[in-house]
Amino acid sequence: MTTQEFIAAALLEDVGSGDYSTLASIPADAKGKAVLKIKDEGILAGMQLAQDIFHYLEEDAKFTLYKKDGDAVNNGETAFTVEASVHTILKAERLVLNCMQRMSAIATLTNKYTDKIKGYKTKILDTRKTTPLFREYEKQAVRIGGGYNLRMGLYDMIMLKDNHIDFCGGIEQAIQKTNEYLAANNLNLKIEIETRNLDDVRRVLAVGNVHRIMLDNYPPELLEEAIELIGGKYETEASGGINLDNIISYARTGVDYVSCGAIIHHAVSMDLSLKAHKI
Repeated sequence: MTTQEFIAAALLEDVGSGDYSTLASIPADAKGKAVLKIKDEGILAGMQLAQDIFHYLEEDAKFTLYKKDGDAVNNGETAFTVEASVHTILKAERLVLNCMQRMSAIATLTNKYTDKIKGYKTKILDTRKTTPLFREYEKQAVRIGGGYNLRMGLYDMIMLKDNHIDFCGGIEQAIQKTNEYLAANNLNLKIEIETRNLDDVRRVLAVGNVHRIMLDNYPPELLEEAIELIGGKYETEASGGINLDNIISYARTGVDYVSCGAIIHHAVSMDLSLKAHKI
């Protein structure tokens, strides 16, 4: 979905057949100015999307930017001002706030995770635990916060998880069939496979032909053993039950990546407001 398609769908959901509150009470030619005020602390995200929304409704909307995506912000600061038709401002207000509050929350929480493990080689990854149709922007917010995207969807990376392995008949069969499928269909995709214990790791190492080994729900002590066993032959990723309280113990193991759905689905919206007045 393109940004234009997303904005069109989101406005259709909100505006429907018309913003009758505004149509009934505000002259069509009224001009206004709105200020995006920050009422919280954290990492700002969604500035470009906000501009895209206003420009979708009014190409000549005039922005003055005081902050940019990725800036650390504090209560009382101004992110931007916009001058446009009052109808445009009132139509865009809730969509802009919803998007920026959500994206800023994710960027802020991701930044807390990345700050925790500064000095370690481990990188923070997101997951597919995202809001339907808003994934692109949530993952963008992860990047703004200093994290990395694991994959955008089911189409850009192979991830053989427990269900795939069990339905397929085992680790060896899953790896073999996947490589055969990729070759037959001329697909150049990386393969990651989930393991649940050290025996699974040994089986993967015996077969090879993968790019990354996921170590799912391993306590740090067992994770360290697994990483030593893998010996740098493949990328490693830890997942399951990792949070701000225990992430350092995982990073200390030397694992390459830690995937954490919480950076998106546990994020609490940043408090922002859009205050408007006539000009």
